This record gives sequence, C-alpha cells and structure tokens, in this order.
Amino acid sequence: QVQLVESGGGLVQAGGSLRLSCAASGSTLSFSIMGWYRQAPGKERELVATMTNSGSTNYADSVKGRFTISRDNAKNTVDLQMNSLKPEDTAVYYCHVREFRVIWSYEYWGQGTQVTVSS
Repeated sequence: QVQLVESGGGLVQAGGSLRLSCAASGSTLSFSIMGWYRQAPGKERELVATMTNSGSTNYADSVKGRFTISRDNAKNTVDLQMNSLKPEDTAVYYCHVREFRVIWSYEYWGQGTQVTVSS
C-alpha cells in the first residue's frame, strides 16, 4: 500500500509562486506515473501535470509555461513548482500515483492541499 504525504499549499497573491511537494512511501514505484490533480469548488477533478518514472511529462494547457513538475525517483517524491499563479488556479491539489506491476495497475491519492490565489 502506497502512502502519499503532501505539503506546500497556502494562500498567495496573483502573480506569486508556490511549490507543492509529495512524498510516497510503501513501494519502490519503479514503473509509475506521479503527478498532480486539482479540484475547484463545484468542478470536477482535473489533471494538472504528470511525470513518468522515465521523465516524460504531461501538462494541462491551462498551466503550460507556468507550472513545472519534477520528480526524484530515488526519494519517491514529486514536486510542482507553480509560478505566475492566477485566481483560477485556486483549488485543492491532490498528489496522485499510478503504479504498474506486471499486468496490474494501482492508483493512490494524497489527502489534498489547499491552494488559494487572491486577486
């Protein structure tokens, strides 16, 4: 069972920056996709950014050029550097891991961390 612990959310003014961190434990995550999703009030959860264990990345169009995902395979951590934040980035951000083992995949979610961007 993989446990995810997030940190780094908070309140920031528009144009500011925040860095989210997620530490995973309980598995080596040798073949996995780690990333971040977010959910704003009244909206569905949406992908923000993901990174595979080989370094391939995927970003939502709304955050391209502003957010950067990074990953440390040795430490099983994934970070999200968020720059030029906008009020519409306000949401609960969730760390997510999809792990692949042979023919099965498993997914895990963190507890979520609030990011609030004031205008």
